[in-house]
Amino acid sequence: MVNFNPKGIRRVLCLGAHSDDIEIGCGGTILNLVNANPTTEFYWVVFSGDSARRIEARNSAKAFLQGGRVKQVRTERFRESYFPSQWAAIKDRFELIRGVFDPDLVLTHYRDDRHQDHRVLSDLAWNTFRDHLILEYEILKYDGDLDVPNVYVPLSKDVAEMKASLLMKHFRSQSRKHWFTADAFLSLMRIRGIECTAKSKFAEAFYGRKLVF
Repeated sequence: MVNFNPKGIRRVLCLGAHSDDIEIGCGGTILNLVNANPTTEFYWVVFSGDSARRIEARNSAKAFLQGGRVKQVRTERFRESYFPSQWAAIKDRFELIRGVFDPDLVLTHYRDDRHQDHRVLSDLAWNTFRDHLILEYEILKYDGDLDVPNVYVPLSKDVAEMKASLLMKHFRSQSRKHWFTADAFLSLMRIRGIECTAKSKFAEAFYGRKLVF
C-alpha cells in the first residue's frame, strides 16, 4: 500500500449531479484538504436542484469549506434524472469551467455508478480534463453498485462524524429517505477504513483510473 501526500494539491474541482452528492462522496476528504492546507482553492459545482435544494447546497458547501479558499460555488439548473438528454448543454458548462479554473484534482462521480446523471458527469470530467488527476467518489444507494475502489483517504473519527453531522444538518429535505442517515454514512466509512487498515478506523474510497507516478 502506497501513501500519497496531498500537499501538492492547491486547486480542487468538486463536481456533483445533485445537491448532496459531493458531501456524501468526498466530504471527509474535502475536510481533510481544508485542514491540511487552508490555502487550497475550491471550485464547487452542483448541476441540478430546485430552489430549496440549491440553498441547501450552498449552505453545505460553505460549512464544508469553512477555513478554506473558495473560488466559486455554482448551483446549476439542469433537469434532474435527465442528464443524458442534456449532454451538449452540460458539456458546454464543463468547457466554461475549464476556461476559468485549472485544477490539480478533480473529484467526480464513479463512472460505473448506476445513476444516469452521475455517469454523465463522470464521462464529461474525463472528456474535459484529460491531463488532470481525477478521483471518482462513490455514493451508497439502493442500486447496490458499490465496487472495489483502489484509492483510500483515511479520516479521523472526528472528521467522519463531522461529515455525517453536516450532512444531516444541511440536507433536511432528504431526511425522510430511508438511506439518508448518519449511521449509513458512518458505516460505509468504517468499512473503507477496514479495507485500508486505517489507524483511525474510518476512510473514504475512490476509483483512480489513471495515476502518473
